[in-house]
Amino acid sequence: MEKVRISLLAAIFSSACFVLARTILPAPVTGKSTVTSFVFPTAVPLPQWQPSLSRPLAKSLAKGPKSLSGRQYQYIQKNLTLDIEMRYMVKTHGNVKSFIEKYYSLPLSSGQPTLVLRQQANTGFYNLFTYQQRAYLSTCINSRGGSTVTAPQFRRNRLIYDMRLGRLFPWLVGQGTIRDRRCLWAHLSVPLKKSSPEDAYRILEAAWESWYQWWSPRFPKPESKTLQPIK
Repeated sequence: MEKVRISLLAAIFSSACFVLARTILPAPVTGKSTVTSFVFPTAVPLPQWQPSLSRPLAKSLAKGPKSLSGRQYQYIQKNLTLDIEMRYMVKTHGNVKSFIEKYYSLPLSSGQPTLVLRQQANTGFYNLFTYQQRAYLSTCINSRGGSTVTAPQFRRNRLIYDMRLGRLFPWLVGQGTIRDRRCLWAHLSVPLKKSSPEDAYRILEAAWESWYQWWSPRFPKPESKTLQPIK
């Protein structure tokens, strides 16, 4: 009974604090979120790889997950070419499988190619697969928390890292949203040639770890809102 009483008092106190904040602070706002397009840098360093090419990606006409901007990077290591495509995804649920299906027209829903889910402690989750003599690594860099590939993983990051008191105040005064539904979609690939998929995966995983460490602290700034106080 003592635990129940303490929990009840804590809930009442939290509710009282919220009502007080709503009373003394300006009203929360409604309105459309304004997300500015992210300008990708023309050059990104990648250890042990020599830059070869960098160019903007054409905007896709595919319906579904929306990309505001994108850029292709190409690197060379000995006789091997590594291609990396980066896209700034907004208002997304973080389902990388749907990204691949929409932007590359791959029949993933039919089970071909098969996605291999893996996780690194220093980066997060990512998918690996092979298709038409190329090996791929595809994942979603989050604004906070490790990389994700599924909607539940993306949603979990939002609950853990977005739903915090430090983000509640900006929302109350109309300076932002609580949940950040943006991600940087990274799509890496190398040709298989005579190597096995596992050998190619190891190359992609090593490049991905360095790539993530560079991009994670450089995630685009949060979205803003067109302010319209609730009446």
